[in-house]
Amino acid sequence: MAWKYNNSIIRAGKSWTNDEGATHPKNWASVWSDEDKIAAGLVWEDDPAPFDNRFYWGRQADGTLIPRSLDDVNEVDEDGNAIMEDGEQVVTLGLKSQAIATVKAQAGGLLAPTDWMVIKAAEVSGYTVPSATLTYRAAVRTASNTIEAAITAASDLAAFMALYDVPMDSQTPPQPTGNAPINNWPKT
Repeated sequence: MAWKYNNSIIRAGKSWTNDEGATHPKNWASVWSDEDKIAAGLVWEDDPAPFDNRFYWGRQADGTLIPRSLDDVNEVDEDGNAIMEDGEQVVTLGLKSQAIATVKAQAGGLLAPTDWMVIKAAEVSGYTVPSATLTYRAAVRTASNTIEAAITAASDLAAFMALYDVPMDSQTPPQPTGNAPINNWPKT
């Protein structure tokens, strides 16, 4: 939130000079009323509304949000020629590819603590992985596949963003009733 003069921010506690050459005192912000400020040519400008930078790059000059791309983008120069690096076209990963990579990493992290059991069962005769561990590992893989399918199926940014919404009940205040679809992993 700021007072501006000719699109320049006028800082409280600093004197300023208008187009007619009149210098205004440094205490203008505390002693002038809003009407005085407007009469002096100042314009109040609210800060732009916050946005979720997971889904948007920022704002255009008119305040419109700039969405991040859902799909991968093959980068090109201003003439439309492919931008190459080490013989390969530069590709900026879209939100879907980034989310799927995150899901794969999360699944790997959930499975890693029990990997040794699976390896031991393959290498040591007579050792079996506990059934609860096998059930949990299968649930992690199923959850990973389900989450990845939901990401892939998101047809637009709104559908993709909905994957991050935690379901809430109708109490006041609302309470979570589960996990967001993007984070719906089995409990250990």
